[in-house]
Amino acid sequence: MAVSKSIIFVFFTFLAVSLVSSDPDPLQDFCIGDLSARPSINGFPCRNASLVTVDDFIYSGLVNSSNTTNIDRAGATFGTALRFPGLNTLGLSIARLDFLPEGIIPPHTHPRASEMVYVEEGSVYAAIVTADNRLFARVMSRGEVMVIPRGLIHWQMNVGRTNAKIIATLNSQFPGIQFVARSMFGSRPAVPDEVLEKTFFLDAAAIDQVRSNFL
Repeated sequence: MAVSKSIIFVFFTFLAVSLVSSDPDPLQDFCIGDLSARPSINGFPCRNASLVTVDDFIYSGLVNSSNTTNIDRAGATFGTALRFPGLNTLGLSIARLDFLPEGIIPPHTHPRASEMVYVEEGSVYAAIVTADNRLFARVMSRGEVMVIPRGLIHWQMNVGRTNAKIIATLNSQFPGIQFVARSMFGSRPAVPDEVLEKTFFLDAAAIDQVRSNFL
């Protein structure tokens, strides 16, 4: 039976990133997370191993397309330990990104993980900005992979005429995500106008207009 390239990619990516996980190493074969408890430094407490079934090692959350009915015309569905308890203590996450034409996952960072993105469908303009403000960017086609070092600002944008799809893997069970614009203009309590004016060289009217997109 033929196996899709995307499945092969996900398998080998999981194997590779597990060797360089940013999270603490597990001390047991598996630790299916007990999501009813509070997470500690190394994730959730383990569920009773005698109650674990094969379904605990399988996640179906990426089968369906992400929600793209938003201002960005793109969406992401994450499989972290919060949604996929089988990832608990393994230092891994996975995500599916879907784009309508002209859709964008806006500039953001993952403070606790490096990332690898695989273009499964479409043409995607993918970019990274380093700490010394260098831009590394290119249009990626189906089958290509980009690695994104931990904590760096990055984004992906569909530049094709059809929908696009990306599968991403990250080397943390809780990678975190922080969108640059939303953090500055959509935070609660609000970032003071004076800070935004001096940082982005905007007047009060422009700041109010940008803020309105995040209400």
